[in-house]
Amino acid sequence: MARTKVLIMGAAGRDFHNFNILYRDNEEYEVVAFTATQIPDIEGRSYPPELAGSLYPEGIPIYAEEELERLIKELEVDEVWFSYSDVPHSYVMNKASQVIGLGPHFGVCSAVRTMIKSSKPVIAITAVRTGVGKSQTSRYVSRILKSLGKRVVAIRHPMPYGDLAKQACQRFETYEDLDRHQCTIEEREEYEPHIDNGFIVYAGVDYEKIVREAEKEADVILWDGGNNDTSFYKPDLYITLVDPHRPGHELSYYPGETNLRIADLVIVNKVDTADPVKVEQVLENCKAVNPGARIIKCRSVITVDQPELVKGKRALVVEDGPTLTHGGMTYGAGWFAAKSAGAAEIVDAKPYAVGTIKATYEKYPNAGAILPAMGYGDAQVKDLEDTINATPADVVVEGTPIQLSRIIKVNKPIANVHYELEEVDPGTIEEMVKAAISK
Repeated sequence: MARTKVLIMGAAGRDFHNFNILYRDNEEYEVVAFTATQIPDIEGRSYPPELAGSLYPEGIPIYAEEELERLIKELEVDEVWFSYSDVPHSYVMNKASQVIGLGPHFGVCSAVRTMIKSSKPVIAITAVRTGVGKSQTSRYVSRILKSLGKRVVAIRHPMPYGDLAKQACQRFETYEDLDRHQCTIEEREEYEPHIDNGFIVYAGVDYEKIVREAEKEADVILWDGGNNDTSFYKPDLYITLVDPHRPGHELSYYPGETNLRIADLVIVNKVDTADPVKVEQVLENCKAVNPGARIIKCRSVITVDQPELVKGKRALVVEDGPTLTHGGMTYGAGWFAAKSAGAAEIVDAKPYAVGTIKATYEKYPNAGAILPAMGYGDAQVKDLEDTINATPADVVVEGTPIQLSRIIKVNKPIANVHYELEEVDPGTIEEMVKAAISK
């Protein structure tokens, strides 16, 4: 009997997980290709045989998504599975329309059926869009668990942009681990805050192997989600963040709406900087689609470590890259910090952008006058450094979760921005965490 030929559309993360859970060692199917998008330069590789399993001794090729139509025809694809995140519902159906017109079935994988069961309690932190505040929420929950005497291991959503076989199961405890694994800026943004707080982080490609290793040194597993993807692990407490700066997105983005619908606890974050009317709009939407969830409001408290560097000065604001790119935002914590610290001017870096940073502005004009901290490889890190140094500003206001000075050399002083979660009515998160880990 002929095997069903499958193509998986991805972005070096959820796609590999879906393959591992649903197709590896499944003799009824043949995954003939992955396609890749969203992240620069991740196509042209292959999913290696060490990870693909015995049915794929040559591995599985990864192509640019632009080649989708050609691949469907030439490889005689029977089914296409959409496996990446943070896109509008209309985008998913546009892809579906393209695929089904060419002949194959088109589908999205179940959130629940792709969740792995852990032997330890799992708390999942997810969101309806990227840039809502998952990282600060993960830190907040980690501190609660630490105060309860629990050993916490955070498992981060995948960002395997290098050698996939070497990145199958990665453990980060020190900054030296980040250097050893040649982490990108995006990876450092997610791992460094956990390390700073004394927590171990796992990430990689094979999330079955990862959780089994993490269980050896954890009392509680904390799933630290990426983009607006659903959890890879079956949680005892499912937390989803929504953003009143982007009202309506909680109902119109994939798979963020799924996160909202299956959440035990919904956090409406950033209420201190959002329009109160939009806060109420988001609250009503959440209640309508998930009436059984606890819904709370939280602030994202922003501070600058050296505000005297910013007051009265021309400030170049650097923000988290994905928040400004496919996250669609035009500002972030750095912008609010620069304003509150009294910057005389926020300098537009676009006229001084070079190489891949210039290309990023062209692709994502919503980034406006804010500089996205793009750094998916050495060349892009150098472009970021050159753009910062060429921009005529007095100070860099760094709204990313990392210290850029550790990886680039800039010719301006840097004021680092910090942001932490704060419950408007304290106690709910701790109450639900305690209940989850006592099940």
